[in-house]
Parts: sequence; structure tokens; C-alpha cells
Amino acid sequence: MNIHASPKLTPAEAALVEAFSERVSELPGDADVTIARDDAVELLKAGLPTRRIEAWHYTDLRRLLSTVPAFDPAAAPEALRPLVEGSTVLTVANGIASEPSSIDGVSVTRFQDLLMAGGPQAAMAPADSADAVGAINAAFASDGFGLKIADGVELAAPIELQNLQAGGQVHARFPVVVGAGAKATLVERQAGSGAGLASSVATLEVGEGAEIVWVIVQEQAATATHLGQINATIGKDAKLTIFIMNAGAKLVRQEVRVDAAGEGSDFKLRGVNLLGGDTHCDVTMVLDHSAPHTTSTEIIRNVVTDRAHGVFQGQIKVAAIAQKTDAKMACNTLLLSDDAEFSTKPELEIFADDVACGHGATVTEIDGNHLFYLMARGVPEKAGRGLLIKAFLAEIIEELDDEALVGALEEKLDGWFATHG
Repeated sequence: MNIHASPKLTPAEAALVEAFSERVSELPGDADVTIARDDAVELLKAGLPTRRIEAWHYTDLRRLLSTVPAFDPAAAPEALRPLVEGSTVLTVANGIASEPSSIDGVSVTRFQDLLMAGGPQAAMAPADSADAVGAINAAFASDGFGLKIADGVELAAPIELQNLQAGGQVHARFPVVVGAGAKATLVERQAGSGAGLASSVATLEVGEGAEIVWVIVQEQAATATHLGQINATIGKDAKLTIFIMNAGAKLVRQEVRVDAAGEGSDFKLRGVNLLGGDTHCDVTMVLDHSAPHTTSTEIIRNVVTDRAHGVFQGQIKVAAIAQKTDAKMACNTLLLSDDAEFSTKPELEIFADDVACGHGATVTEIDGNHLFYLMARGVPEKAGRGLLIKAFLAEIIEELDDEALVGALEEKLDGWFATHG
């Protein structure tokens, strides 16, 4: 007789399982959603990922996620002004979505209504047994917004999706379908003031010839945990740019999973990680080039100070059919203290023979000659360091080619420098 002992749960794992038992009857969803939630919790019972799992080698979630707060139904997050004035704001506050706003050419539905109705936009199954972010979110996601942007629609102002917490737990979901030829900017704000656990999963289908800019600004409290994931499929001749700014939270795992599935599709990833204190921030990307004549570029810039630890894992897979793929990836880091760390793991997995693919990584300190040049011309040392750091980061922010959006993100840089400079 074989006896299989269940692994002893850590306090965080036990808290997640207990929280599910307490809340399962309150969570919305049809029969298929309930099955998906139960399956997700079974993954959590098997234990959170450790560094023995390759995708989590630099982020031992079982160790780093030491505690999980209980749900706090009384938590009341503060409202946020939109990042860009004139944006349409859709807010999930403490796990509850606001009433949807009317947007011409866009269908907006609360995610809890999608869960009750079922269908493709309500799908929540984790990608695999190592998908801890997807499993936690699938188990607990209670609300969010589903968007469908009609064919040919060009939005003049961004749509801002906010996921806000003030302690406890919040878990939101944002499924988005973009029609052929549509153009839009979506801003995802992850923010809060408490020592909470926040998870957010977005799924994005970009239709043929569409152009989408998706901006993620993560500015959770310094004691919070943020687990984020965006899953995107890019259609024929479509363009997707994802820009990520991490400027908060103690523990961060932001996953980007993209399939360049349509011939002639283009993907750009730009990231700015501002890491201070005891922050551990992991940005992990898996990009599949699964069609011919696709292109991609990924540039990640990191500023790491105090005792912070940053991670960038970037994996590019080129299928045998994906001839003429052009893919480039770079990760550049400024270390500003002796105790700061950054780990980079680039990977290329290529099965086609007519491609142009490459990657590179650098880790350095502020150039002393550049700093001396500024100080010799009357610029104080602290201000000079700030100018050099901002120039290092502003280069990729300005690629967004939207003056209002660029200005707002540079204000975020200034705010972070004021605290950590």
C-alpha cells in the first residue's frame, strides 16, 4: 500500500486555503467557474512555488510570501485621480467594481456578471501547475471589468482600470477583446495604502490590424504584496505595446505572457522598475513567436537601491513555422547601493532557421565622470545623480509618444526620487 503524505502548509498557504473555505459561498460564478476555483485551490494546497521550479528560481514564493492578511470587508481605499486627465476610469475598490461607465464603441461589463453568465471571458483556469498567480486569482477573483472594443474604433482618451486596496485582500480580473483595426490606450493602476495582498489578471485579444498600448503602473504600499499577470494574443498585422512601471510594494511578481500569433504582428515591452527598501520585484516574460514575419523588442530599465532585489526573466520562443522573426531583448540596471541586487535571466528557444534574435544585459553604477561633469558646472551631487538616473529611464518612457502620458509617468519618477534619492 502506498501512502502519499500531504505537504505541510506554510502559514500563508494555510491562510489562503482557509480564506477560500470561508468565502467560497460568497464568490460569484456558474458551475464551470466553481470547478475552476476548486481546481485552483487544489494547486494552492499542493504548495506555493519554490526556487526548485525553474520559472520561480529567483522568487521563492513559498518563502517570500510569509503571511496572508484576512479579507477586510470594511476596507475603504482612497479614490485615485486618473493618470491622464480625461480618461474614463473603471474602479475595483476592495474587490468590488463600480458601475460601468458608457464609452462609445466599447462594451463594458462587470466581471461578476460575466462569471454568472459564463462564456469565454469568464474563463479562469491557471495555465499550469506552476501558475501560482493565476491560481490565487482564479480562486478568489470576485469582480473586475470585461471590455469589448468594436472593430475600427479609435479611442481619443485612455481607459483606466484601477485595482485598489486598503488592507486585506483584493483580487480583480480584466478580460479585454479588441476588434479589428481598433486603436486604444489602456492604463492599469495597481495601488493601495495597506499591508494587503492584491492579485490582478488581465487577458487581452488584439484583433487583426489593431494597435493597443497597455500601461501598468504598480504603486502599492511598501508593506503590500502584488501578484500581476497579463496574457495577450496578437492577431495578424496588429501591434501591442506593454509598458510597466513598478514603484511600490514589498513583494512583486508581474508576469507577461504574449503570443505573437498573427503574421506580421509586432510586440513591444518596455519596463521601468524603481526598487528601494526591502522590495523584491520579479518581472517574468514568456513570448511566443508562433507565426512568420513577426517582430518584437523588449527593453527593461531598473534602478535598485537600499537592500532591494530585482529580477527579470525573459524567454522568447520561436516556433518552426515562425520564419523571418526579428526579436531583440535588453535589460539594463543601475545599482545604487552595495546591498542592492538584480538577477537577469534571458532565454532564446528557436526552432526556425531564418530569424534574427538576440539579447543583452548590463549592470552598472552611475558614471563618475558624468556626475563630475555636472558637479563642475554647479549642479549639487544629489541633483546630478537624479538627473542622470532620470535620463537613463526617460529614454524609454518617451517612446510612448503621448505627451500627457509621458508627463504623468515622469511625475511618478520624480515622486519616487524624492523618497529614495
